Amino acid sequence: MSKRSINGADFTAMVLAGAEKLQQHAEHVNSLNVFPVPDGDTGTNMNLTMTAGANELKKNNTASVGQCAGVLSKGLLMGARGNSGVILSQLFRGLGRSAAQYDELNTQQFAAALQTGVDTAYKAVVKPVEGTILTVAKEAARHAVYYARRTTDITELMTEVLAKAKEALANTPELLPVLKQVGVVDSGGQGLVYIYEGFHQYLTSGVSASPASVQGQAPAPAVVTAPVLTKPENILSSVQSSAQSQLSTEDIEFLYDMEFFINRQLGAAVKADFDEEAFRKALSVNGDSIIVISDDDTIKVHVHSKTPGEVMSLALLYGEITQIHILNMREQHRDLLTTGMDIAPMPDLFADIPSEKSTVPAPAVPPADDMAPYGFIAVSSGGGITDIFKSLGVDAVLAGGQTMNPSTEDFVNAISSISAKHVYILPNNSNIVLAAQQAKELLEDERDITVIPSKSIPQGIAAAFAFQEDDAVEANTSNMLEAIAHVKSGQVTNAVRDTVIEELEIKSGQYIGISNSKIVAASDELLAASKQLLTSMLENGDEIVTVLTGAEAEAEVTASLSSWLEEAYPQVEVEVHEGGQPLYYYLFSVEP
Repeated sequence: MSKRSINGADFTAMVLAGAEKLQQHAEHVNSLNVFPVPDGDTGTNMNLTMTAGANELKKNNTASVGQCAGVLSKGLLMGARGNSGVILSQLFRGLGRSAAQYDELNTQQFAAALQTGVDTAYKAVVKPVEGTILTVAKEAARHAVYYARRTTDITELMTEVLAKAKEALANTPELLPVLKQVGVVDSGGQGLVYIYEGFHQYLTSGVSASPASVQGQAPAPAVVTAPVLTKPENILSSVQSSAQSQLSTEDIEFLYDMEFFINRQLGAAVKADFDEEAFRKALSVNGDSIIVISDDDTIKVHVHSKTPGEVMSLALLYGEITQIHILNMREQHRDLLTTGMDIAPMPDLFADIPSEKSTVPAPAVPPADDMAPYGFIAVSSGGGITDIFKSLGVDAVLAGGQTMNPSTEDFVNAISSISAKHVYILPNNSNIVLAAQQAKELLEDERDITVIPSKSIPQGIAAAFAFQEDDAVEANTSNMLEAIAHVKSGQVTNAVRDTVIEELEIKSGQYIGISNSKIVAASDELLAASKQLLTSMLENGDEIVTVLTGAEAEAEVTASLSSWLEEAYPQVEVEVHEGGQPLYYYLFSVEP
């Protein structure tokens, strides 16, 4: 349907439709990970980021598109996870800045906002790589600016933007050779295309893109089935009318949407050892949409279940249940079909706010005399690794790593919890560095923060070792950067699909060894893959090998690996520590 402009209600509906579309296809985005590892998480990170923004809009909406864009920007900013989530938040942060002065956007203003979003995202990335989500966003925005001079119809413009985004996505393998080698398009770019499909779906009355259009072909012609509703009270019903009206309430099999925490320090007198895989399997008997995030003290659980009582009984084996939220999705569906879902009007949050940065609550900072000179935040992926960081003086340890990336808000809260004049952050994963840096930028007017760009657990441990309490900030920063530069990191996991990378043929289920982000070993035997990896990492002059054993590592294999190292490399000191990390049997650190 033709529209000459979009207001706050339209924008909110577009975002909710985009978030829903991305959520539906998050696993497909995950599957596009270049490496055949079991923790490809681009789709998860983008979905969690977009959901955070959509939730802000559902709570706080207005008729002004500028104010809605600001609310979305804040939600995305704080909820951003992983590099893809941070880039997504920056795209909409720029869009929000451009739209801030408008109650409605016409085609040229909407196109200009998309372009400002691209400019903002490129500035946020130190070394932008083409063939990624950035390229897809750039090409779509550039075409929007061009085409907006030829149409006054927002729906027509969005059709062009979506088609260009799909074309750019299909071309990503030509710009990034590793994508072409593995035979996939860029995962982040695919996630953005799904969001744009949701935008387009709303503007064309809820028609989804055909499967054939996903990989860059022209979208199917729009079919208008109902007038576009623009009143705020009709936003959700207009966005979801097509999908929800086609679904029978009784078809919702796992009707109870459950979310809660398990406190491992409280509850059962004798708590069972927590086996995450067994727990997931037990939940899946009568449930789906399962998310389990665990560390030493806390387990966060989300599940759609037929039997909430059984879920609670299962959870109680591991500790005390807190922050319980249970919704009946059939009831929600009936309400949506009969009455729609009202969105409460947004209070004027931006009336006296001079800049976006001040929308983040400033942390309570104690007087300087009461503060320690230094504080540390580190990201850990296992109980043993957490213990190592704590033994090295780290104040706050965030559960994360490959399987679940901390959000910007997680870092902001951690910084706020530390009473120190200068706070160091060790992200310990290349996919977490941007979120840490974003938290630093949000708080740089209130706190002194340095992000040490550690991209692996071994680098983070080396940096923590290099720190000296009596040294100045500049000296400590220099020493830690030097320490991470000298560490070679390796990891062993299983391949989740067949692939060929740089002439190395990999079969699904094989053990693969990864050295500094490059797969260098593949074998049917864990010990053989580990030996191949370490052989590729060790050079003359290397003196220390540290082995961090994962949750699934077998003691017999670890002992054999240690014996082999001592015999093959007698000049090397071997240290073995229990890491407890999921998915990765071993993390290796090699230092001169």
